[in-house]
Amino acid sequence: MYGRTSTVTNTDLPALRLVARGKVRDIYELGDNLLIVSTDRLSTFDVVLADGIPDKGRVLNLLSFFWFRRFGRLVPNHMIGIELKGLPQELQNYRQMLEGRSMIVRRAKPLPVECVVRGYLAGSAWAEYQRDGRIAGLQLPSGLEQAARLPEPVFTPATKATTGHDENISFEHMVGLVGEDVAHKIRRISLDLYTNAAAYALERGIIIADTKFEFGMIDNKLVLIDEVLTPDSSRFWSAAEYRPGMSPPSFDKQFVRDWLVSQRWNKQPPVPRLPAEVIAGTAARYREAYRMLTGNELP
Repeated sequence: MYGRTSTVTNTDLPALRLVARGKVRDIYELGDNLLIVSTDRLSTFDVVLADGIPDKGRVLNLLSFFWFRRFGRLVPNHMIGIELKGLPQELQNYRQMLEGRSMIVRRAKPLPVECVVRGYLAGSAWAEYQRDGRIAGLQLPSGLEQAARLPEPVFTPATKATTGHDENISFEHMVGLVGEDVAHKIRRISLDLYTNAAAYALERGIIIADTKFEFGMIDNKLVLIDEVLTPDSSRFWSAAEYRPGMSPPSFDKQFVRDWLVSQRWNKQPPVPRLPAEVIAGTAARYREAYRMLTGNELP
């Protein structure tokens, strides 16, 4: 049996067929639908670490549930729910492990692009801006500092990589991949989602510097899929600690990245084992992001 404070890094559900195992999520076939299990695995520098982060998967799953419900009228999504009443009897022994970290969704055909929206100059966008003053081919004002707020949110699509880093592409390239009508629609929806979420989060003390959305098709209708506005798919900063000209502290695995860099790790397996204080500090950041955004403690 698994307790609420257990760290779940691997799942094995013999009654269901495993469809895919990603860096964080395990996806199982559940009749005509899918069961997505968000584990506590953590990847950084494209390597999955041996140490999991307690409650990380539950934060990702329950935050996605929160945003799917909040934005359900703005764009339909693939979520059916997080109630596990429909699980086969053979899986009831795993119920405690799955509770809070699992979501039942409708099958969708994913679009082959990541819909990235940036409101601040950070990460790869900051590096690109330093080189030529642009982001994804879009000219920006000169003289911007690291972490500066952009004049308006910028849509910068990327291709979805199965291994390694996603690759930034132009809007015209995206049109070639998904078609003009769909490209314009997902750009508009992505910007609307980001604008609404960023305003909501800022009132609660969190800056959403950037985020990515994924879309798919169900019965020829566009739907929002995957995880939404979580610390893994977004860059969350504390508004109280935000200062332009530096990389602000974030509510994600940056705590782990910084420690690994300090160890002079060569970014190749094996990964150094994480000290207890680094694991605890990272878990606390994930839980705090959930509390600030939802107004509730993680159940």
